[in-house]
Amino acid sequence: MTNSSTSPTNSKWAGMVPVDDTALAVTDTGGPGIPVVYLNGQFATQGYWRRVIAELGTGWRHITYDERARGRKSKRSADYSFEAAVRDVDAVLAARGVDRALLVGWSYGAVVAAHWADRNPDRAVGAVLVDGAFPYDWLDEAMEQRIRKLFRRMGWFMPLLRPTGLTPRMTAEQQATSNIELGRLSRERELGPVLNNITVPVRYVVASGTSLGSRGDEQEQIRAGLDRVTSGNPNIQIHAKVAGNHGAILRKDYRAVTEAVREAAALDRGRR
Repeated sequence: MTNSSTSPTNSKWAGMVPVDDTALAVTDTGGPGIPVVYLNGQFATQGYWRRVIAELGTGWRHITYDERARGRKSKRSADYSFEAAVRDVDAVLAARGVDRALLVGWSYGAVVAAHWADRNPDRAVGAVLVDGAFPYDWLDEAMEQRIRKLFRRMGWFMPLLRPTGLTPRMTAEQQATSNIELGRLSRERELGPVLNNITVPVRYVVASGTSLGSRGDEQEQIRAGLDRVTSGNPNIQIHAKVAGNHGAILRKDYRAVTEAVREAAALDRGRR
């Protein structure tokens, strides 16, 4: 594997990266391997990737970080928008001196990875999208109300868990607003053109069953939206459909994720 960093800033490092009005907790294993940047679920932390990182091993350069107000160290912000999340990718890469990287995103992070790969075709080695970035119109007024109600109901205990880093330092309303924005960005007319425009290798690892807040087969209906994507863009394929559900996929099916990473990297080498 060749190093895709154009800077000598590739030593092992952990610290805070300032961006906008906040700072993000970043961990970089360093080394000469292809940089892999891991993009967390909407309210998750970098610790979720530990099995994937261990399975891939030291031949890769692993960069993880906690988004704004997530984890134990990343600071609060006045801006928790999706565009801020995309800017944060650039801020972390710049701080670590990385020019080209392979992005691996789970859930919300998969949508961030798709947008970043679309906007940066010369900088993206490829992308692995883990049970996220499905173009489907799942958000309507009733769903929006369900989301707001769900986060209000969880609001009483979330502050109790904040010192552990297991819940974000965001209000229930801020979390609901972020989730609703994700629903709007996931509409076929919004996300479909982004995916259709991607020119780098993209591999999906798709879970089974439900996710937080979904009912019945809602999540499977959402995943079915990938059929139009894979038929319309030859750069995008489903690498695996796994048994684990949305919340357990990084814990139970991490080997499928690592295989998809290796495949995307090999395809990048083949096109250069």
